[in-house]
Amino acid sequence: MFNINLGPRLAPFQETVISGEGPNKVLLLDIDGVIGDGKKRAIAGIPAELGMVEKIREMLLRAEKDEELKAIWLRINSPGGTVTSSDMIYHDLKVFKNKKKARVYVSFMDLAASGGYYIAMAGDKIVAHPTSLTGSIGVIALKVNLQGLLEKVGVDFEVVKSGDKKDFLSPLRPFTEEERKMFQETIDNFHRRFVDVIAENRPGLDRETVQKLADGRVFTAQQALEAKLVDRIAYLDETADFIKSDLGIPNVKVVAYQRPGDYKTNLYSSMPQAPAINLVNIDLDFLPQTSAPYFMYLWMP
Repeated sequence: MFNINLGPRLAPFQETVISGEGPNKVLLLDIDGVIGDGKKRAIAGIPAELGMVEKIREMLLRAEKDEELKAIWLRINSPGGTVTSSDMIYHDLKVFKNKKKARVYVSFMDLAASGGYYIAMAGDKIVAHPTSLTGSIGVIALKVNLQGLLEKVGVDFEVVKSGDKKDFLSPLRPFTEEERKMFQETIDNFHRRFVDVIAENRPGLDRETVQKLADGRVFTAQQALEAKLVDRIAYLDETADFIKSDLGIPNVKVVAYQRPGDYKTNLYSSMPQAPAINLVNIDLDFLPQTSAPYFMYLWMP
């Protein structure tokens, strides 16, 4: 009997020491790229990597069992992503904090916008790199309207439905005014949730102030500091020193969970540049392949 492997198989995470020494640990977690939960697959559909939500949850479950772990250090380099995936990661971090009684520190790299900033609300302290961009507090959704194109090529669809709103998100026709209002109400609801989460978690920011900041604009690190969206500006090595001081533990070991073949040797390892997002060449491979619209906490300049 023999087995044929048609692609890489997921191995368990292994703990790797990034820097420092001593019995006390800080776990370094990365939120890289567009936030979603689509799995990366190899040949024959075998999963080559977990979705982001599933991956973060697996790491937190392991961290929860480590008695030497004192804090999570979350590095974010993301333009955001789907509303639900962003909210699930935020929720999992909050649950971890309550169960473990551990602190969560957040570092912003190139970009921590929209859903990236939403997830950061689980942090006790937020530190922006001097050249970070953040903000883009808001919601966006795209609905494809193919009616004009189909008319040009002579294609028509006949739809039989139980109610006049059953296909109101169909890409085969535009919204009616009533349907556009319904769609906007959903967007507004998600937007209110985003504003509420910030007001609940950011010291010194009330809901009215957050609402004024939540018009979709992005902020530089200095602007974010002045607006109280972040707590300080620092490089990663300076943030490591701050974490030690804030925890009151002079000797802290920074660790990461990696699979065999991953490579991290220092605090700046494995930090790819956040993808550029625009309406012309946006990569939505993180989303299911369907014509349905997606509600996103995503910066789309």
